[in-house]
Amino acid sequence: MASAFSHAFVAIALGKTYTGARMPWRFWLLSALCAVGPDVDVVGFAFGIRYGDMLGHRGLTHSLAFALLLALVVVWFAFRAMPRRTRGWWALVTYFFVVTASHGALDALTNGGLGVAFCAPFSATRYFFPWQPVEVSPIGVAPFFSQRGLEVIMSEIVWLWLPAAALAVCAWGYRKLMRRGGEEAR
Repeated sequence: MASAFSHAFVAIALGKTYTGARMPWRFWLLSALCAVGPDVDVVGFAFGIRYGDMLGHRGLTHSLAFALLLALVVVWFAFRAMPRRTRGWWALVTYFFVVTASHGALDALTNGGLGVAFCAPFSATRYFFPWQPVEVSPIGVAPFFSQRGLEVIMSEIVWLWLPAAALAVCAWGYRKLMRRGGEEAR
């Protein structure tokens, strides 16, 4: 898996890409939680759920179905003031779907584990992307603070953080250009 730090960082970058508007704190907190949330499946190890099971690590909670369900629940309950099923409401659902689904996508870029069950619960098949440049992160806190953890973070900075930051900067620059173009047209 990619580390929780990287999942959250990518989510914030996606949020900056999604909107240039000032968003409430709950938007940013929920963005990070949705991006990190699929790893809740690691608690299954304590209950005897094996890694490769549907409810195991990178199983159901890493699927696109889970991402959609979580996005609907988050927008339904956390953005009650937003009129239901409007264009803005669906835009938020789409955003939180993408943020949650980004977790599985980042994990499929790593070089370890059993792959990601994107199609769960309809299929237990697990996938990796053909290109896997990201060092897989150790599960647990203690192993992360080691030489291996440093290697993982360095890999994630190169392959995840820098591209995510570049995406956010490009979105910011594009919005600035559009505002300037709109002002010159007046």
